[in-house]
Amino acid sequence: MERSTRQFTISLPPDLAEQVTALAQAESRTISELFREAFRSYRAGRIRALLDASQAAGKQRNHMGYTPDDVQRVIRETRQEQRPAKRRQ
Repeated sequence: MERSTRQFTISLPPDLAEQVTALAQAESRTISELFREAFRSYRAGRIRALLDASQAAGKQRNHMGYTPDDVQRVIRETRQEQRPAKRRQ
């Protein structure tokens, strides 16, 4: 039978370990729950940072000053150009 979870062993300095234990007790949660939440928060922060960086890079590259309406127009024009011409009989 395959486990639905994996175990990890981590090491913490004594003062941080005490803080983790105290917080888990204060919130009536397990240490595993705290670390799962901490990882989810960390991952969400990383994703936000990547999206922010991507957005900033996109703004810097927009040297031609396209607006969202311009983008839609260019997409329509490109699609029309790519359509095969109808044959005349």
